[in-house]
Amino acid sequence: MTAAKGILLANKRFKAGLEALLERHLPGTFPALSLCVIHRGDIVVDGAWGWIDPETRGLRVGADTLFDLASVTKIFVETSFLTLVEAGKVELQDRLVDVIPEFGQSNPREISGGQDPHTRRFLPIDGEYDELSVDVTEVAFKHLLTHTSGLPPWRSVYLLASEGAPAPPAYGSAYEETRWQRGLASMLRFPFAGPIGEAVRYTDIGIMLLGEAVARLHGGRLDKALADLVLDPLNLRSPTYNPVQNGVPREQTVPTEYDDAWRRRRAWGEVHDENACGLGGIAGHAGLFASARDVAAFGNAWVSGDSRLRLSAQLRKDATRQQASGQFRMGLGWMLKAAEDSSAGELYSNSSYGHTGFTGTSLWVDPIRRLVTAVLTNRVYHGRDAENIHSFRRSIHELVVRGIEGK
Repeated sequence: MTAAKGILLANKRFKAGLEALLERHLPGTFPALSLCVIHRGDIVVDGAWGWIDPETRGLRVGADTLFDLASVTKIFVETSFLTLVEAGKVELQDRLVDVIPEFGQSNPREISGGQDPHTRRFLPIDGEYDELSVDVTEVAFKHLLTHTSGLPPWRSVYLLASEGAPAPPAYGSAYEETRWQRGLASMLRFPFAGPIGEAVRYTDIGIMLLGEAVARLHGGRLDKALADLVLDPLNLRSPTYNPVQNGVPREQTVPTEYDDAWRRRRAWGEVHDENACGLGGIAGHAGLFASARDVAAFGNAWVSGDSRLRLSAQLRKDATRQQASGQFRMGLGWMLKAAEDSSAGELYSNSSYGHTGFTGTSLWVDPIRRLVTAVLTNRVYHGRDAENIHSFRRSIHELVVRGIEGK
């Protein structure tokens, strides 16, 4: 265990509860954990537990260790888009084809089931859509932010973008423009999974296209746009795509899964998500690595209305209230706490918003309590079928709430 700090750890019940929780989940559910909690602007927990190399135990996890954020990347990229909205460079109701005109070249498109992002199997087509097609020019940016575009949840873009897996991160540059362009060309042709605007259907493809739109609107690559629009203004120094290529020692990052199907190596210092990796490590839906402290600071900028975020109170309010429902309750990019069985647990208020990542990461914000909890793990280290992460997330959030309320 590294030296965790913060006044919440002085609460004996909280400390005992945390130790018991870690005993149940470390290293079985995940070999590494970093936790940062901010309450009313003060960091009350900032610590890390476990090992970067659980087999040899030579490298302890530290509070500055970077974790693969997976889909928590999305809310950073979506926030960068909202800053462009605030700046008047684009509107929520603007069409995707206004920024990416090639998206409209294959039109109309049929509806098919797409692929399941976890099992990779093709999903069945809903019978009521047999005779329907989609006018892709009707997809607006608000549809992308709320996952109501009807785009497929997942497709194996990485196999269409390259002839093979990229080299390990210690060798050369991960990003190749040709990889991204080939992947983008495939995304511009995929059938839809359902009608536009009908319901929330979570889609990586939609946020990958949103990331491309951010890059074009800002001018240049997505990583530079994200730095200029969000990371640098908030003085967040750890979040980075392709950490090894950007000067971060691999030993300062937490490894994820052993990929025996494509890369034939453990993903360490490179993004776990195959589509992000295959397209060069820089994408809207996944790819960022960061410390828990900076993820929590990002959440705190939202709940505190930090002027450096450059979002009006109204736009922040709109982003964190329900805009659509279906598979999830969605704001503008943010997932909203579900009435039951939320990963935020029972005690976070119903006004809470957040996001989770497949690698075992999450950020939850309770605006009523002004409480932010960033929980970063590498639960996929043992494989994609790793269990218990959902129960751990609920338990840690409930433990935090009881701790700050002195219970």
